[in-house]
Amino acid sequence: MALLLKSPSRRSPKVISSKNVNPRMMPAAGKGERLLSREDVMEALTDALRPLSYIHAFWEGGAPGYGRLDEWSDIDAYILVDDGKVEQVFRAVETTLESLSRIQQKYDIGTTPWPGVFQAFYRLKGASRYMILDLAVLTTKSRETFLQPEIHGEAVFRFNKKGRARAKKLDKKALESKMRNRLERVKARFEMFGIFVQKEINRENWIEAVDLYRAVVLDSLTEVLRMKHCPIHYDFRTRYIHYELPARDVARLKRLYFVSDEKDLIRKYGSASRWFRSTVNELEAAVTVQP
Repeated sequence: MALLLKSPSRRSPKVISSKNVNPRMMPAAGKGERLLSREDVMEALTDALRPLSYIHAFWEGGAPGYGRLDEWSDIDAYILVDDGKVEQVFRAVETTLESLSRIQQKYDIGTTPWPGVFQAFYRLKGASRYMILDLAVLTTKSRETFLQPEIHGEAVFRFNKKGRARAKKLDKKALESKMRNRLERVKARFEMFGIFVQKEINRENWIEAVDLYRAVVLDSLTEVLRMKHCPIHYDFRTRYIHYELPARDVARLKRLYFVSDEKDLIRKYGSASRWFRSTVNELEAAVTVQP
């Protein structure tokens, strides 16, 4: 099965209706105060980090790279540093953030699945609740740079000393092979554990049934739909799905995600299972997946 990998869509963000917005979760500033903007944060970090000799590059990914920036976007930032300087970098970042506003919360991931990549999340008291700083610190020994534009969008560099941060050429054959192996794994997982939904329905254990429906059936269906329509992001789960799947499939999938009662679960379990199997059959029979 040869798969034609295509770059994800740069479709503009959806217009969000005000009726869907909870006012209690909207950004709020104190009397006479102005919320920090993402540019306030990025400029301050740029000024603080650029002079440090052990920091080689600082850039932003995520929404700006796809042209989807809106008022709910967080900040996906990356720093390339010398090996052994990770702790110093986090201290420098936190000192800079504290100069702007109190750090309300830090969530430290620590080491990640990628060797040489460390991650932490920050929420600032003086910024929108949604404007979380998602910071990844990469050492020069890391093999992962998150810079392939086909996968991660166009990076927005604040500085890149001597061009040290460089995107490696995307190995499409390796990615295709990895996705084919994953397809076999997802298919096997579904065939082994999908029946657990029916088992809990038979027992009238509805909470277990609906949880397994989401975790096994819908997760598997979502993944194979991504393989079909946007294979470059086949492992992104539901992220960006509204932009990267056909609108008709998004609407159909949305209906399957929302279960109203026990009878609805039984119906949708059957519908989702049939859709999963038909999509797997298409992928296995495909010569190419058209853009």
